[in-house]
Parts: sequence; structure tokens; C-alpha cells
Amino acid sequence: MIYYHTILLVDDDVEDQEIFLDALRETDPKLQCSFANDGEEAMSLLSGGALLKPDLLFIDMNMPKLNGKQVLLELKNSGNLVDIPVVMYSTFFGQNDIDEITALGAVHYMVKATRFSELCKSLEIILSTRW
Repeated sequence: MIYYHTILLVDDDVEDQEIFLDALRETDPKLQCSFANDGEEAMSLLSGGALLKPDLLFIDMNMPKLNGKQVLLELKNSGNLVDIPVVMYSTFFGQNDIDEITALGAVHYMVKATRFSELCKSLEIILSTRW
């Protein structure tokens, strides 16, 4: 069962955005996904009301302007956005990264898959978990 219907992916890599969207459509074609190309754009969309509050956020760790940890910190210090579950999304997580993002309030972390089938499986697991 999929618990989330609207997702925001914050990632500066357009190709990663396209692959993520394809995997979401494969997982559940009814899911709606919006994108922000960097942390500043994400915060502007979320706090400015230009985007309906998503059910779940995926945030890339390494981005220009505001990196993923900075966006996570801003979200968790923002009254009306604090309850959105956040999954950090990156090519690599060291133990220090995991400890830090967990302390900042991320519900999960996800390594960017190298195979499409792995990405679909990871998304299915995340989307069927109540955070």
C-alpha cells in the first residue's frame, strides 16, 4: 500500500530527476511529483505557497546554494513544514552524514541506485512505509 501521493524531489541533476520520475511512475502511476533544482528553490516553493504541501520530500545532499543538510535544517525549524517526512537522497552516505541527518530530523536516507529496478524497489519500500 502506498501512503504518499504528492512528492517533492529536490535535486540539481535534471537527469536524476527524470529517472526518479520514471521510477515513481513505475511504482505508482497516480503519484504526483514536483521538482526543485536546488535548496533555495525548494524553500521558496514550500514557504511561499507556490506548491501544495507535499506528503513526502526527497532531498539530494549535494547541491549548490543550500545543500541538503541546510534545507533539512530549515524545514525542521519551519512551523508549517516541520511535519513533512524527509528522505535524504545521495550517491553516498558516510556514518557521520547518517548521524547528522538523523539528528536533524530525516526519517530515512536512500542511496541513488545504479540500476532502475533497484530504484523502483527502494521507492516502493519507502512509499509503503508510514513515517
